[in-house]
Amino acid sequence: MTESTPTIVAVVTETANPAPLGLCAFGMTTVLLNIHNAGFFEMNSMILAMGIFYGGLAQVIAGIIEAKKNNTFGLTAFTSYGFFWLSLVGLLVMPKLGWAAPTTAGAMAAYLSIWGVFTFLLFFGTLRLNRALQFVFGSLTILFFLLVAGKVTGNPAIEHLAGYEGIICGASAIYTGIANVLNEVYGRVVLPIGPVKSA
Repeated sequence: MTESTPTIVAVVTETANPAPLGLCAFGMTTVLLNIHNAGFFEMNSMILAMGIFYGGLAQVIAGIIEAKKNNTFGLTAFTSYGFFWLSLVGLLVMPKLGWAAPTTAGAMAAYLSIWGVFTFLLFFGTLRLNRALQFVFGSLTILFFLLVAGKVTGNPAIEHLAGYEGIICGASAIYTGIANVLNEVYGRVVLPIGPVKSA
C-alpha cells in the first residue's frame, strides 16, 4: 500500500476595505455636528440620528471588519469613535429621558479632553500610514481641544471657531474615504492621500 500525500487546503478570505465606510461615517457626522457648532442651526434629531446610526453604528461595523483584516489601528480607531458618537448622543438624550442629571460644563470638558488625548496618541500611528490620515487626526485633536476651551471659558466665539475647524476636519475624513474608494475602483491614484514610505 502506498501512503497518500496529505492535501493542504488554504482558506483565502477576501474582505472589502472597511476604511472608506468608517471615514465617511465619521466625516459626514462630524461636518453636520460642526455646522451646528458654528451656529447655523440648533441641535436637532438629524444630528442625533446621524450620531447613532452612521457616525456610531457604521463606524463600529467598520472597526469589526478591520479586526477581521488584522488591522489593529483601524479596529481601535473606528470602534472607539463609533462608540464616541453613541456616548455623545447618550450624554444629550439621557437627561431628557430623566435617566441622569445633565452634564455640567466641567464634566463635558473632561469628556472632550480625554478624547482629545486619545486622538493625539492615535495621531502618532498615522505617521506610518499617509498624509491624509495625519491631517484628519491632527485636525481632530485640535477640534477636541477647541471644544474644551469653549466649555471651560463659556465663550461662544470659541465654540463657533471650533465648528468651522470641525467642518474642515470632517471634510478631510470624507475626502480620505472617497479617495480610498475611487483609487481602488480605478486601480490608480485618482485622489492622492500621500502614502508614507516605510523606512
